[in-house]
Amino acid sequence: MHMQFSEDSQHTYFFSQPHQPFFVLAFINSIVAMFIFALSYQDTIHIAVSPTSFHAYGFTYLLFTPAFFGFLFTTFPRFASTSVIEKPIYMRVFSFYYIGSTLFLLGSIFSPFLSAIGMIILFIGHILGYLILKNIYKATTMKDKYDIFWIGLAMGVGLVAHFFFIVGQLFLPSMIGFSTEISTYLYLFFLAFSVAQRMVPFFSHCMVEKNTKLLKQVFLLLIVHIFIEGLQSNASFFIDILIAYLIGKELLRWKLPFPNPNPLLIVLHISLFWIPVAFILSGITNLISWITNVSFLALDIHAITLGFIFTILIGFGTRVTLGHSDNQMSADKVTTFLLAWTQVVVILRILTSFSAVFGLNFMILFDITATAWCIMFMAWALHFFAVLIQGKKLL
Repeated sequence: MHMQFSEDSQHTYFFSQPHQPFFVLAFINSIVAMFIFALSYQDTIHIAVSPTSFHAYGFTYLLFTPAFFGFLFTTFPRFASTSVIEKPIYMRVFSFYYIGSTLFLLGSIFSPFLSAIGMIILFIGHILGYLILKNIYKATTMKDKYDIFWIGLAMGVGLVAHFFFIVGQLFLPSMIGFSTEISTYLYLFFLAFSVAQRMVPFFSHCMVEKNTKLLKQVFLLLIVHIFIEGLQSNASFFIDILIAYLIGKELLRWKLPFPNPNPLLIVLHISLFWIPVAFILSGITNLISWITNVSFLALDIHAITLGFIFTILIGFGTRVTLGHSDNQMSADKVTTFLLAWTQVVVILRILTSFSAVFGLNFMILFDITATAWCIMFMAWALHFFAVLIQGKKLL
């Protein structure tokens, strides 16, 4: 009887805050999806969709999207000064993500039909999650809706990109590339940046006046980037350089205390500095590809998704996990190692692209990078899942 009570209390704790089940699901998905992708990319196993399509969909909608929802369901009501999201509401969305993820991953190996059903269930979950955020936006009585407007818009664009991907996967393959461009820049990057430009200066005690034109300017430039890429691959290099200049100039204006002795802050700062670096890399490599037809193995997309989005995901995810479990908001040795390891993953992926360009055996670096990715998420899981599931105290 006592054991039953203990299990029930743990079960209740695990689902007591929205970030807990969503983070656990996102991290498990990231490991499984990378494992399947690595094996399929090497032709070790055959999967129902192309390896690159599986890779794009798996990480956009099985890792980043549930992680975003976990974070936003926890913080968006605070941004909007509204009441917290009730458990039955966020658990309904989680159920769609849990079932959809399972069916998509199993279906990718065993059945294209099962995979398609999984995508549709995930899409329904995405719709429900978006509507929750939209209702919070409509319910707020705040006069300043600047940040929550752009965050909500980015999630809405993500929903459109998700729809395009499913249409592409089931009926019109040419839509997949278009969907990936939209989801990378106008959804994943723009949503993460919309949150970061609000939260990182606040965490860093940088009380600079808000640039109310920044998000609109970046959003419009990203639309131009996607439009140009739709007309001619790799021709958006000058827009990439412009975005790098615009955001780089803004980061300098913030005067972030970098380098910083606090690992939880320094990883957020590093993620932001990756934005201008990633867009400069994107501009240079796209220009070279445009002139010479040399392929950089999607270096532009990986520089921004790993350098900025993945790094800040780990940074914010760690902060939320610690802060909402009554743990001290400080990094122990394991946490500090994990935050540093994010940069090992980023650098390895960039080197993988360059090794392919210079005619080296990039598959060796590919394997090392995939392994480094799995180590990152498995080590984070070993350290923090007990915090998320049971409320463990680390220090």
